[in-house]
Formats: sequence, structure tokens, C-alpha cells
Amino acid sequence: MKPSDLAELLLLAAIWGASFLFMRISSPEFGPLTLALLRVGGASLFLLPLLALRQSLQPLRRHALGLIGAGFLNSALPFALYAYAALHLPTGLSSILNATVPMWGGLVAWVWLGQAPTRWRVLGLLLGFAGVAALVGAKTGLSFDASLWAVLACVFATLNYAIGAVAVKKWLSEVPPLAVATGSQIGATLWLLPLGLWAWPAQAPSATAWASLAALALLCTGVAYIFYFRLMARVGPTNAVTVTFLIPVFAILWGALFLSEALSLGMLGGGVLVLLGTALALGLWPHRGQA
Repeated sequence: MKPSDLAELLLLAAIWGASFLFMRISSPEFGPLTLALLRVGGASLFLLPLLALRQSLQPLRRHALGLIGAGFLNSALPFALYAYAALHLPTGLSSILNATVPMWGGLVAWVWLGQAPTRWRVLGLLLGFAGVAALVGAKTGLSFDASLWAVLACVFATLNYAIGAVAVKKWLSEVPPLAVATGSQIGATLWLLPLGLWAWPAQAPSATAWASLAALALLCTGVAYIFYFRLMARVGPTNAVTVTFLIPVFAILWGALFLSEALSLGMLGGGVLVLLGTALALGLWPHRGQA
């Protein structure tokens, strides 16, 4: 992986780590379905003019069905599920559960694309999950007092992320990343429109909730998906989804900086394991010659 791709991976992890904080703030006031709708709708309004100015809207028409499918798998369903989980789970735990995406990604790529994992990738995934387990223990003391349905919602969302990543590589590899990002958000908006309007909150959300929604739509969705699909085109879906190993580290860091959440030695140790596992899974170490 090139240094520029690695820098983009880290920046994407930092942005998506912050998204769990914004969901935690805004989901109770908007509700999961309406929040997910406004998130993808706002991202669509942000991305569509960019696509029209920089490239062309032609790919949206030519690949409409694939983009609508990608929008469901990559955004509509997982965003709604995570917005629901934000009502019941703390920010750190939601982000930690999100780190199971590479496991599903490797499995889906193996079954669907026939990409058998190397021994170093397997070791990296195992170390990454050990780091996730350490973060869970440090964050929750292994006492899950949150709703089981919220935990299952996170796990099901991560499975959809993994399937969506491989589906984009399979169906839309010829489509420019900006067009994939734009079309998938428009597709997600179409999926969520009736349910989001039906669940519209009776009481007007606060200014803080609206600000969090704006950050979710513009930064954590619009800008982030440009990075994500560009990375997927450069390094492949299995490598791209390993960004989720880094997200818990940033989510807990943002919580410590902005919400005064405690950052213990256990969390730091888990974060080191996550980073080491990511390096192995991405092939950053050992070098190919050593492997």
C-alpha cells in the first residue's frame, strides 16, 4: 500500500470514528429511520453537484440498478441499524462492534471472489479481533447491559458493509469512485424515503442535533464515501474494509478528548493490537519478500 493510500485510510478512520459520536447525539431526537434518511439525503445533495461539475452524470443512468443495490448494502440498511444501536449502546462499544467488518469482508471475498486469505492476513485478523476484545473488556468490563437487539443490529450492519464492499468491486469496478459514492447515496435515499418520512419526529430536534446531522451527512458520509470508494478502487475491497480496525481507536480517542471519557491502559493496549493486526492484514509488515 502506498503512503498516500495509508494516509487516506487513517483520515477515513478518524472521520468515521467521529460518526459514532454524532449518531449518539442526534439519533434520540430524530429517530433511527429519519436520521438515516437525512444523512444519505444530505450526502446526496452534497455529492451530486460535485459529480456534475467534475465528471458526468452519465454513470448514474448507465449503472442505476447496481448503484441502488450498493446504496442499500453500504448505506441504507447499515446506517438505520447503527442509528438504532446508538439509542442503546455507548459510542465506544458501537465502534468496536463495527470492527468486525474485516472478518466478514474476508469471508465474503473468499466465498464470492475465491480470494483465500494468506497466513499473514489470518494472523492480522486474529490479532485485530484480540485487540477488539481487549477494547470491549476495557470499555465495558465485559458486562453487556445494552440491548441484545442493538448488538445484533451492529453485527448485521457490519455483514452488510462487507457484502456491499465486495458487490461494488464485482458490479461497479469500472465506475469512477465519485459516481459510485454519489449514486449509492441517491439509491440509499430512495430506499429510506418512505420509512424516514413515516417516522418523522413529532417534536422539532434541537440545534445540536441538527449540527450533528450536518456533520454526519457532509463529512462522515459525503466526504468519507469519496475516500472509501477511491480506496476500494486502489487497494481492493478486502483491504479497504480493514479501515474498521482503526475506527474504534479514533472513536475512543474523540470520546476522551471531547466527552472526557476515560482512556485506560487496557484501551491503549487494545489499540496497539488493533494497529498491529491492521498492519498485518494490509500487508504493511512483514514485507512480501519476508512473507
